[in-house]
Amino acid sequence: MGDQKIPFLAPSDRGFQQLWDTSYSGLVLRKSCSLPAELHSRVQAALLTLRRKGCLLKDLVRVRDRDVFTAVSRALLGEPGHTYRYLDTRLFAIPWHSEDIDVKGQNCCDPDLRAACKALWELNTFFCTDVSQLKEGDRLTQWAKGEAEAKQGEEGDTESKHSEDSKNSEGGDSESRQSEEGDTESKHSEEWDIESKHSEEGCSGSKQEGEWETEFKHSAEEGESSQVKPGETSFAAASEHAEGKCPDWGVKASGGTETEPVGLKAQEKPVAELKHSLSDYHIQDREEHESGQGCSQPSPPQVCSGPVKFNVTLLNYMDPAAMSQLKEEPYYGMGKMAVGWHHDENLITHSPVAVYSYSCHDDKGESSEGSSSDKACWRIGLKVAWDIHTPGLMLPLESGDCYYMRDDLNSTHQHCVLAGDTARFSSTHRVAECSSGTLTYIQSRCQEALSNLHTDPDTGSHRLVALLPATLQDCEEIHNEVEFEWLRQYWFQGQRYARFCSWWTRPMEQLEKDWKLMETMTMLFLAAVEEEDQAEEGRREMAEILLSALTDRHQQRQTWRDRCHSSLAQTLPPEEAPVDRPFWGVDDPSMPLPFDLADIINRVESLLWRM
Repeated sequence: MGDQKIPFLAPSDRGFQQLWDTSYSGLVLRKSCSLPAELHSRVQAALLTLRRKGCLLKDLVRVRDRDVFTAVSRALLGEPGHTYRYLDTRLFAIPWHSEDIDVKGQNCCDPDLRAACKALWELNTFFCTDVSQLKEGDRLTQWAKGEAEAKQGEEGDTESKHSEDSKNSEGGDSESRQSEEGDTESKHSEEWDIESKHSEEGCSGSKQEGEWETEFKHSAEEGESSQVKPGETSFAAASEHAEGKCPDWGVKASGGTETEPVGLKAQEKPVAELKHSLSDYHIQDREEHESGQGCSQPSPPQVCSGPVKFNVTLLNYMDPAAMSQLKEEPYYGMGKMAVGWHHDENLITHSPVAVYSYSCHDDKGESSEGSSSDKACWRIGLKVAWDIHTPGLMLPLESGDCYYMRDDLNSTHQHCVLAGDTARFSSTHRVAECSSGTLTYIQSRCQEALSNLHTDPDTGSHRLVALLPATLQDCEEIHNEVEFEWLRQYWFQGQRYARFCSWWTRPMEQLEKDWKLMETMTMLFLAAVEEEDQAEEGRREMAEILLSALTDRHQQRQTWRDRCHSSLAQTLPPEEAPVDRPFWGVDDPSMPLPFDLADIINRVESLLWRM
């Protein structure tokens, strides 16, 4: 693309509000002052608590068959038993803790962490109510419209902005098409814009199917005296703050310098060149959609309807000062990117995303020396996907600001996060597509498979109930799903959070027991295939089913072993290092000895050859 850039508009540019209204109407900004002060206080304290306890960790994700670290540190909170999958990585949600422990009978984390999770659930409750009550075309407190237009008039003919000042720009949002690399970012710069396969999420363009998995629970702790009840923090209460009482934006460049206008027609000459570059730069988008990531068994997408029920929030933390290198935004010249261009992935189609942004200067949430106005703020950039004609939009974010991406904005547009000068948290609330991503789901799949296994109550011996090829194929598919979508995902990174919250420990122990029974079923399946008394036609069909399942299992196990022992994985401290599990434990004499998959595959291939 060379020096040629596509134009973008910032608040100080003429036509900014019109561009927002016409091309980015799904974006809604809620200024910090329009939220209850008590809610701000609890949420910001919660984010700092999670950071202080070490709960925000970098993920080791898979990008183009290579493991890389995410640039941001993150954690997933949400409905109990929910997960979120992006870039071949499944995140296991720390539960909201929206109910008292006495009610649930679970004490899986300390009081401070429980209170922090509950505060973020209160924010989630607010977002669910607020987004649902928005009317069509309602911009809330986008800008003090009259003042913004007056300032646009003063700007003369400046139609677009393309920054040098935004070198100081901001960013560090939720999802993840970010260059996912920690200290190795500079070595793999081509991956900077490969965000989540979701996320957020993610982890990317609202990908697939789903159902509203859980009823949203309204149980909020009462505040003191004038404090707003978090579960009842209403749109009306917040809008009392919103009516003309918010200071308007300081519409200045993030670095405090003048910006150079970029004419909207200045790009006609290299259009084909730009289009080619865009195609190359976003090739991963296509790969992600084709790969079906985020769901082990893709099904037709469902469109979000009815009241909004955010079921998870992906928390992100990034300190630009700690980054060795931040890549420049390549198309518009918006500045340094913390998170590259992406759609949030693995969401219910057309479901909204709500983001809370909190900038701070240290782990205590306090400001460092010097005026905060001297600091470049964080920003979000938006563009119409695969469109080099519509100017981009760049929106500054003050600490405590929120924004919503509604309707089809997430699927038809892409967004990036531009880095400011201070550290930043974001809490990104979403309706994750969880038709195959909840504990309830995988437990039901285990029951389905194990219903074909009979255990003699006296001897403890096992036998298969049915030898129908379709039943056997289903059992082996479930076997692989349990191992590679759940157990190995958990032991690769999910178990890191057990030291903070033990909610997942017992369920995963049970899943591993179920997996061992499925290993036994595989051996019984093999014995049936090798049984000479059975009709050859039936044996051949069963052998082919078994060979396909075992070959896939063998390849995936090798991939996970390689990931667990990769050079990047070895750099992690012991408490965060991936574990090559599940495996047969030597401390469990009731289970049969482990078997060699390669040997079994050879046996089945030989059997098929002889038939």
